[in-house]
Formats: sequence, C-alpha cells, structure tokens
Amino acid sequence: MAHVVLMAIVATLGTWFVTAAGAATVIFFRTPDQKALDPMLGFAAGVMVAASFWSLLQPAAEQAERMNGAPPSLVVTGGFLSGALFLWLTDQAARLARGRASGARREDGASRALLLVLSITLHNIPEGLAVGVAFGALQGGEPSMESLMGAVSIAVGIGLQNFPEGAAVSLPLRREGYSAKRSFLIGQASGLAEPAAGIVGALLVAYVRAVLPYALSFAAGAMILVAVHDLIPECQKGREARPYAATMGVMLGFAAMTLLDVMLG
Repeated sequence: MAHVVLMAIVATLGTWFVTAAGAATVIFFRTPDQKALDPMLGFAAGVMVAASFWSLLQPAAEQAERMNGAPPSLVVTGGFLSGALFLWLTDQAARLARGRASGARREDGASRALLLVLSITLHNIPEGLAVGVAFGALQGGEPSMESLMGAVSIAVGIGLQNFPEGAAVSLPLRREGYSAKRSFLIGQASGLAEPAAGIVGALLVAYVRAVLPYALSFAAGAMILVAVHDLIPECQKGREARPYAATMGVMLGFAAMTLLDVMLG
C-alpha cells in the first residue's frame, strides 16, 4: 500500500511543480502568451477526457461488476455525477472567494492574497483527489502497465492545465504592484492542496476497496467538468485568429491517450 501512496505523492508534487512553473512566468512576463497556451490547454483537455474514460470510468464499471452490491450502471453514473457536483460546489466557493477578493481594498494585501489563493486552492482539491484515486487503484497485486500509464496520464493532464492556473494567480498580482517574488510565492502556494488531496484519495481507495468504483467514477466526473467547463472554453479564446490551434490540441491529446491505452491494453 505504501508504494501507491508514494507514487500519488510524487505525481501530485509533479502537478504542484507545474503550478509553480506557471507562477514563475511572472518573473519574465506580465501577461501569458496566448498563442502557446491555447494548444497546450487543448492538449490537456483531450488527455483528461480520454483518461476519464479509459483510466477511470471503464475500470470503475469493471470493478463494480465484480462486487455484489448496487448495479454497476448506478454506481458509475452516481459516482460520475457526484464528482461533477462536488467540483461545481468547490467552484462556487472559489467564485465567492474571487468576488470578495475583487472587492477587497487594494492596500489590504494580506487578505486579498489569501482570497486569491483560496479560490484556486479550492479548485485544486478534486483534481488532487483524482490523481490520488488513480494511483490508489493500483493497490492489490502487481499493477499492469496499462493501469500505471493511465494514472500517469491523469497526472500529466492535470499538471498541464495547472500551468496557466499558477500564472492566473501570479500575473494579476504582479500587474497590481506586488513584487515578482511575492507574486510567485503566492501563485505556487495555490497548488499545495493537490499533494494533500492526492494522499487522501490514495489512502481512501487503498484501505477501503469497496469505494474504488465510486471513487474512480467520482474522479472522472470532476475531470470531465474541468475539461468541458474550464479548459475547452479557455483554449478557444484565440479561435478567430487561430481557428484550429486549440482544436488540434484537443484531438492530439485525446489521440495520444487512446494510443497509449490501446498499445498497453
């Protein structure tokens, strides 16, 4: 069990590192390069959509069929919708925090920074859980290369979309007068929730195997909502100037994940 928790920790530290890398752009730029971000976000969305099926929903249905309990269709659908609902609720809390941050007095830097970090941190909790659940599911026997690569792909997809999230915190603070160092520190701190949530997710499914199909489908619901609500609309902002840049990123991301799964399956 310890090895899957360790892998979850390493993976979520990797997603945090990408958040920190995004926050570090504040040292060089005051605004992100949208031309580079669009295909990258599209690729991340494609990976996450494909991974949600190949690495989460499909294994969840298989696990549910092996257990004597609720019908697999209800288990997977209920878990999927629960994951989407949980992320929606955290997003509402994040929006409330952002609203309060925008209304805070500029000179009250400490409270404004705290609210900005809180908004992204809340958003990162279910993403960390998704990574932890994917690695926790490897517990029990020798994990197959297919399941291991599926878990890694989920971490990669979430990590890629964390890059602009880190920049989304640090760059606005820099434009408002914060030092580059302070903006970076605040931006990278927003990703620290993912390792903690990843440990919780891995421990949960490693110790309580009965929750595995629910947890896998829960993580899939959270990831699909992130991809459809956040990543795909965001990567299409430059659609008029570059009509297919983001779309091809989505297609390549989905194809890459599908290729890996079929090759390893």
